[in-house]
Amino acid sequence: MATSPSSTVVNAAITTKASLRGVVFDMDGTLTVPVIDFPAMYRAVLGEEEYVKVKSKNPSGIDILHLIETWSPDKQKRAYQIIADFEKQGLDRLEIMPAKRGLKGVAMEDAKTSDVPKISAVNPLSLIFKFNFVAGASELCGFLDSRNIRRGLITRNVKEAVDLFHQRFGMIFSPALSREFRPYKPDPAPLLHICSNWDVQPNEVMMIGDSLKDDVACGKRAGAFTCLLDETGRYDSPEYQNVEFKPDYKVSSLVEIHKLLEKDFNLTPCPNSGTHK
Repeated sequence: MATSPSSTVVNAAITTKASLRGVVFDMDGTLTVPVIDFPAMYRAVLGEEEYVKVKSKNPSGIDILHLIETWSPDKQKRAYQIIADFEKQGLDRLEIMPAKRGLKGVAMEDAKTSDVPKISAVNPLSLIFKFNFVAGASELCGFLDSRNIRRGLITRNVKEAVDLFHQRFGMIFSPALSREFRPYKPDPAPLLHICSNWDVQPNEVMMIGDSLKDDVACGKRAGAFTCLLDETGRYDSPEYQNVEFKPDYKVSSLVEIHKLLEKDFNLTPCPNSGTHK
């Protein structure tokens, strides 16, 4: 199947146009610019020695939330407080994903201190990407609205972050499921919940996100189409070639998805797609 120069069809089995009635987005790193230094947060939660050990066993990424669930209540409380502190700092710096990122070639988990501006004298571990460019997310969502395609949101962040995102983005995603919805991704439950809410089948929905282990796994387990946002090409690394779940599509920018959807799908409105309330 032909694709745009920068987008990739990973699943060659897709040969005919399927109906697409809704798109579900990840939030952090997909619609918004990453504002949390996750490796620093993991180190703060786990300690340096344990962080290195866990990372070596999970090269595709650490699932810190599921790991914490296996701990004692007191240890969980401390860990959740650390995460809450990092997330609280990120709320003030929430920015919508730009059409072109400024620090190309540097993934958040691979960023060096010298690559990223320090923005907090209180916590020197707070490293962010912050660029004021035209938002590719806004154009994509505007296109979906113009075709009456539903927009949903699934994030492992907290509801407060989702509420602030809606306020600053100026568009509402519905349903918008945060960490308070259990079980959270990569379990398929949140995506299946959205499909049920929309009264559509999972194979009429696409999950878009920047994480193989969370977003793509959630989408594939639910039976949806999946699109991996990989701005830096990090997932081209050999370590990701034998993962359990692979996306149907891989793009380097949200701006590629507009043409991809028009070319490969019959965009079909949901029965009640006239509103995004």
